[in-house]
Amino acid sequence: MKSQKILVTGAAGFLGSHLCDTLLAEGHTVVGLDNLSTGNHANLAHLANEPSFSLIEQDICKPFDPGPVDYIFNFASPASPVDYTRLGVETLLVGSAGTINTLDLARKYNAGYLHASTSECYGDPEVHPQVETYWGHVNPIGPRSVYDEAKRFSESAVTAYHHYYGVDTHLVRIFNTYGPRLQANDGRVISNFMIQALRGEPLTIYGDGSQTRSFCYVSDLIEGIVRLSRSSEHLPVNIGNPVEWTILECANEILSVTGSKSSIERKPLPQDDPTRRRPDITKARNLLGWEPKITLRQGLEKSLQYFKDCTA
Repeated sequence: MKSQKILVTGAAGFLGSHLCDTLLAEGHTVVGLDNLSTGNHANLAHLANEPSFSLIEQDICKPFDPGPVDYIFNFASPASPVDYTRLGVETLLVGSAGTINTLDLARKYNAGYLHASTSECYGDPEVHPQVETYWGHVNPIGPRSVYDEAKRFSESAVTAYHHYYGVDTHLVRIFNTYGPRLQANDGRVISNFMIQALRGEPLTIYGDGSQTRSFCYVSDLIEGIVRLSRSSEHLPVNIGNPVEWTILECANEILSVTGSKSSIERKPLPQDDPTRRRPDITKARNLLGWEPKITLRQGLEKSLQYFKDCTA
């Protein structure tokens, strides 16, 4: 497709930085935007001399205008339990005021728009696997609610701007993703286990380890997101790996990949922690011709050196 000027909010984050790489490789000009509350300059250090990339340090909750753009990818938000617990009000604001500000930009410049939503919209699901038509089972005042409800509101806002103003919007519901640049201390399963295993510390499992997750390698996820951005679909689309792992199985796979002799340590299950999580990706397969290619074993091997460097 022709070269575009693309705005990526949350550009210094895990997913945002990988998205910038993909868009630049396609020949686009990318304006990254991040307030660096959870993003990291190191994720973009390799783009320091890239003439087609620029970074603006900006909070999207405050009005801003980078000038005309052809497309907006809104990836700004704390995403890890550690971050959204620490920045609860900020998480609510970025999902509401921040999302509205970016939608207003898309409306002003007649730009395409894709919003990064989350499988957390399904909460602790009563439907399994999770299909996009399921409305979810979310505690609106629980410890995870600042993230869950921020994303649920932002989906409503994005949908409203499409219905009322004709903005060309897209919604991706992202399931557990991992790979290089994932924060080492972000409280998520893969990063926790990899760091603990490489340090020889006990791997912390909450509950009995029978709860499930589905893990998608970052390059697979970004490919699905880019395909969705070029589709005519305006309703949410799940992008994730449909292969379901128990937390205990994941821990054992990581012990195998790292060669670690770490033991398993069990702690109480946190409140509202989902017991099952697996995407139904029928819509992504049919609509986008997309499905993940990289197995958990392959992805962990691809990520190993990054996590080794984090522990050095």
